[in-house]
Order: sequence, then C-alpha cells, then structure tokens
Amino acid sequence: MNTVRRLIFRSVISHVGFVTLAFSALFFFIDFVEELQDLGHRQYTLVDALWTCLFLQGAHFYDLFPIALLIGGILALARMAQTSEFTILRTGGLGPGRALGLLAVLGASAAVIMVFVGNWYVPWSEAQLALHRAKFSTRQGLNLGHGGTWLRERREVPGSGFHNITVNVGVANSQGELGQVRIFEFDARGRLIRRVAADKVHVEAMGNAATASGSIWHMENVLDTRWTSHDLVGEQAVLEGSKIIAETRQPTMDWQSSLTPLVVSASVLPPETMSTTALWRYTQHLATNAQAAQRYEIEFWTKTFYPLVCMVMVALALPFAYLHARSGGMSLKIFGGIMLGISFVLINHISSHLGLLHQWQPWLAAAAPSVIYLLLSMSAFIWLVRYR
Repeated sequence: MNTVRRLIFRSVISHVGFVTLAFSALFFFIDFVEELQDLGHRQYTLVDALWTCLFLQGAHFYDLFPIALLIGGILALARMAQTSEFTILRTGGLGPGRALGLLAVLGASAAVIMVFVGNWYVPWSEAQLALHRAKFSTRQGLNLGHGGTWLRERREVPGSGFHNITVNVGVANSQGELGQVRIFEFDARGRLIRRVAADKVHVEAMGNAATASGSIWHMENVLDTRWTSHDLVGEQAVLEGSKIIAETRQPTMDWQSSLTPLVVSASVLPPETMSTTALWRYTQHLATNAQAAQRYEIEFWTKTFYPLVCMVMVALALPFAYLHARSGGMSLKIFGGIMLGISFVLINHISSHLGLLHQWQPWLAAAAPSVIYLLLSMSAFIWLVRYR
C-alpha cells in the first residue's frame, strides 16, 4: 500500500507543481508587462515593478492553486489511466473507497496549505502591495474613495450618558499612518458637540497588541472645535454675546478610543488583506455599531469555506482515473474537466456578489457552490465505478 500511495502522490504532486509554476510564471509576466507602463512616473523604477509583481503572486496563488490542483490531478490520473497503470492498481486491490481516501489526503493537505496562504501570506502580501503602491500614489496614500472610510464607536461620559463617535479617515499612507482624519462627537440627544480634525494620526494599541481593548491616537496639527452651548442659538446668542463655537489649534493631541488597531487597519485596507480571525472581529464590530457588515461577512465565510475548494477539485479529478482512455476522445474529456473546474471558480465568485446584491445568508452564498460541485463530482464518480 505504501508503494501505491507513493506512486499516486508523486504523480499528482509533480503535475500540480508543474501547473502551478506555469501559471505563476504566466501571471508574473503579464503583471510585469503592465507595470512597465508606469516606469518613470513618480520615480517608479524597474526594481519597484519587480517588487509589485512579487507581492501580486500571493493573491494569484490563492486564486489559481485550486485550478492548478484540478488540472494537475486530471493530467496525472488520466495519464495513469491511459498507460493502464491505474487499471493494474485496481486489479491489485485498489478499490474506489481506498482511491478516494488517498486523494482525500492530498485534498486535505492542499486545504491546510490554503489555510496558511489565505490567513497569513495573502494578507501580508496584499498589505505590503497596498503600502508599496501608496508610495507612488498622487495622494501619497492609499485610495480610500472620495468619502474616505468611516468608523463608529460609543463612549460613556459620566453625567451625560453615551456619546456616539463617528470617525472619517481620508488617507492611509505608506507608513501605516492615517491622514485627513475627522472625529465627530454627538451627545446622548444626537447633537454635535465636538469636531476634531487632524492632518496625521498614528494609532497605538493600549496594552498588549494581541489583547488590546482600545487604542491611543497620536494626532498632529489638530483643529479642535467645540459647541459650548446648544441652548443659545441664532439671534438670542448674538444679543447675549455668547460664544457658541470655540476653536483651538494644537500641534499634537492624544485621543483615547475603544477602536483597536486591528479594527482601524481593517477599515482602511481591502477585505482581501484580512485573515479569517480579523474578518470575524471586524464583522462583530460593525454589527455592534449598527453598520453594514454583509460584505465582510461574505468575505469571512468565503475564506472559511475556501479550503473546501481543494477537496472539490480533487473529487472532480478522481473520475478521470476510471475513464477508458484507449477508447478515444481523452483530450476532449480532459478539456471538459478543466472547463468544469474553471466554471466552478467563476460561479464561486459570482455567488459572493449575488449574495451581497440580494442579501442572501453569507454562509449560504459562500458554501453553496462547493457543496453543489462536490455532490456532482461524487455522483459522477459513483456512476463511473458502477457502470464503467
């Protein structure tokens, strides 16, 4: 049995590795050609273009590895069927259940690799890519859209109840600092009582970074505006000579917040840069503050179920070992299997967008394509074993 295991594992792993390397080289070349168009702009050099292409490989590997696993598995198993190796193995006692178990081990190993890549390598490479590109942006920072990104928190003030804090961030620069920050504080009756604007902010965790329950915002070039009285307004305030608005400028100021650095960084970086744990914490923060969390919930469940894709790809490849390769049309069958795998990846992405558009349950939108294709592949496998 060890000999059979080594034979199948060696064949599948070598083919998968070759296909993965070919895909990586192809996409590296395409990315490099695109980056060459920006050479010379804002001191963008050839070395910077190479670094950009290297950082892009993390996301490419995460997206393409399941397809490479399918194509490599089909090539390996179809070749074994064509040379009658798999037929000999079946004659020697390799039953369908044992063959499925062997490939399930490969699928589980690939799933572990995807968990590592998706939760550590891809977030790191995407964050480094965003910060690297920010160096050459016209705004000297990450593009957060015209309205920036928004954060909310609630703070209990003795004698005044709970105050609602709304934070707007316009720019996140290449050093991980925030720029064009505006903080709006509303009292328990929903009246604006304070507005703090800062050109630059550095967020520091309170206590240990891993168990931080809040943060301190070190702000520079601060304009602090306070509404001193909400009872005197309009003509009455003018007649009584009351000063409703008080403005002060400070070179530096510290602002204590319940928002952790993880939540702040999650709000300014794309969801693809976040690990599963970070996505979960951020969705909980959004739900607690009554903010829309559908997009991040779908991304969380998609990343949670994504390792299952490796099991689906292996299951799709297994029926090709039971095809009669000598009867002809093998190339067409392999092409059909590859197109089936590509269609699965496309439907997997489309399902996420449809779930966001139609407000489906996030876990259902993320898991449905994997479950459907897994059932289809198992049905095809059972039919081939029974009737072919």
